[in-house]
Amino acid sequence: MRATAAVLLVLCLLTVSHAWDCQEVVNIKNLMQIDAGLGQVVATDTSQIPYYLVGDKWIRLPGSLKHITVGPAGIWGVNKDYAIYKYVAGNWVKAEGLLKQLDAGGEQFIVGANMNDTPFCLTRSATVGYKGPGSPLPWTGLPGAVKYYSCGPFGCWAVNKNDDIYLMSLNQDCQNNGWSHIDGKLSMIEVATDGSVFGVNSAGQVYTSLGLSACSGYQESDADRCRTGANGCYEHKSNPLLPGR
Repeated sequence: MRATAAVLLVLCLLTVSHAWDCQEVVNIKNLMQIDAGLGQVVATDTSQIPYYLVGDKWIRLPGSLKHITVGPAGIWGVNKDYAIYKYVAGNWVKAEGLLKQLDAGGEQFIVGANMNDTPFCLTRSATVGYKGPGSPLPWTGLPGAVKYYSCGPFGCWAVNKNDDIYLMSLNQDCQNNGWSHIDGKLSMIEVATDGSVFGVNSAGQVYTSLGLSACSGYQESDADRCRTGANGCYEHKSNPLLPGR
């Protein structure tokens, strides 16, 4: 997630009573964007310095990035010129294409949006096999226009320039059935490795959804409460997580 000022990083745990317990773990100044996946945390600051969290310490990574992401597809980032990089064996390896934002949270595939809000997808085979210049990198253009989007094990969530929310079923080969509109307004959205969904609205309020799941106790035909996803469905009524923050 990103912020407009110094960020206080907190660890939030969902207790048995379904209440969020947030505790401070690290205080870092000038953090502008943060991403987590598979238990790993990466971030960039206002000077576009990338970091990796080890225990309670931020380890500086080489290079300069304005956006960074981590997940099943590895660690990827983009710099101020929209150039794309993959972190390979301790170094950033430049990849073909230009994106303003990307996400590595899918099932070993990469998604991202370019400067014109055009969404793209990179297949699992191309993502995992990419080692540097010469490796095939066939970006697949997707329908619609999104300013930010993120994927998890059950689908990809996105927001457009009007803060409208959308969901897409997307597989490892970038095959999809288009976007489905979701009620509500968010300026940014992120999906966790377990399918949980988090978003921020234009007022800076943070929301969470139960995310895609087996929808235990609900029928997929119950359109008011569940909608079909790639491998399940989700209860789409979002709940405020940290209102007013």
